[in-house]
Amino acid sequence: MKQVLALIASSTLFLGTAHAWDALPQSAPSPQNNPTNAAKVELGKMLFFDPRFSATGTVSCFSCHNVMEGGDDHRSVSIGVHGQEGGRNAPTVWNAAYLSSQFWDGRAATLEDQAVGPVTNPIEMGMADLDVAIDRIRDIPGYATYFAMAFEGEGQVTMENAAKAIAAYERTLITPNSQYDLYVLGDETAMSEQALRGMSTFQAVGCTSCHSGAAFAGPTMPPGTGFFMKFPMFPAQGVMDEYGLLDDQGRYQVTGNEADRHVWRVPTLRNLVYTAPYFHNGAVKSLEEAVQIMARAQLNIDLSPAQTADIVVFLQALTGQFPEQTMPRLPPTPGNLLD
Repeated sequence: MKQVLALIASSTLFLGTAHAWDALPQSAPSPQNNPTNAAKVELGKMLFFDPRFSATGTVSCFSCHNVMEGGDDHRSVSIGVHGQEGGRNAPTVWNAAYLSSQFWDGRAATLEDQAVGPVTNPIEMGMADLDVAIDRIRDIPGYATYFAMAFEGEGQVTMENAAKAIAAYERTLITPNSQYDLYVLGDETAMSEQALRGMSTFQAVGCTSCHSGAAFAGPTMPPGTGFFMKFPMFPAQGVMDEYGLLDDQGRYQVTGNEADRHVWRVPTLRNLVYTAPYFHNGAVKSLEEAVQIMARAQLNIDLSPAQTADIVVFLQALTGQFPEQTMPRLPPTPGNLLD
């Protein structure tokens, strides 16, 4: 054990800079314009689970982000209204509060911005526009009381308030106290020797150049600024075509800037045992495959089987404690709501 600890202490990034290991905080901070309160969180949970926010009354945020498990849907790509398939893998909502921006391409700066995106996406929830969507919620009389409580008497049923409530709920979806967190906080027995070897290898080969910070999704960035990285970086033979890594143009589809072609917001590595399949297209089925592909396509190295196994065990040690989730009781549906 002492040899492993010494190896970790002496390891540096391939760029030659030391790396600080950060534990995940117990709670996420809220922005000044959307302070968290219990009533707002409860309203946000109701809206998160409510399929009436979709054109067909069949798709909710929960449909693609199952918080009773990994916060995703385990499909390569998600299914929305009328059985339509989306173009990307659903990212986990767990610890999304610590991401530098939202969506794979970072097109939403905040959780509040992200909350309204799927509602009018023609494939996801399919509402014609945000006015139609919030009118649907207004037409459910029982919601008015919850909005009033959440926003302390100023609870008009607006899309802005709905987005704030959903974001407030999502900021409670934090998974601290993983084996890794306990180790970083001082419990030297929290991780196995193999996990510690994996931690050292993860740093030594350069993984922490992208996957740093408490969420292993990059450094804390100023509001509205995402942490992005080109992927893949290297033309790994037998990988590019097999997994379709170049089929999606990434952030380029948002900005139109050539420099953003195949650029992505760096995803979190926490709770990966719960979020297969992996990558933006859900093409990678196992964690072992994902580690090997990233080594080749992003770091231009080949890991040995032992190195791969060690890193996988380290990544498994990033699985945290999930706060208990209960299904909300939603207001009753008027008989003509979905006509």
